[in-house]
Amino acid sequence: MQITINIPKDLEQRLIQQATQLNIPLESFILQSLRQLTQTTQNKVACWSDTILSYKGDPDFPAFESYRDELLPPREPELF
Repeated sequence: MQITINIPKDLEQRLIQQATQLNIPLESFILQSLRQLTQTTQNKVACWSDTILSYKGDPDFPAFESYRDELLPPREPELF
């Protein structure tokens, strides 16, 4: 598949510079970058960090349900 996109000059220069440093053609560098980006994105969707997963909470904090009595009942929807 062939896709044509317009990219800003600064990004073009960075792509050319990095491809040159790696001694690979620009097209190959762009393909590798896109493959890496899509693989990384797929692997990180819906993943929580270990810090979040291991959080135990504050045992002295009141339970959410303890405030339910203070809530107002839902209103009846207005049809017209």
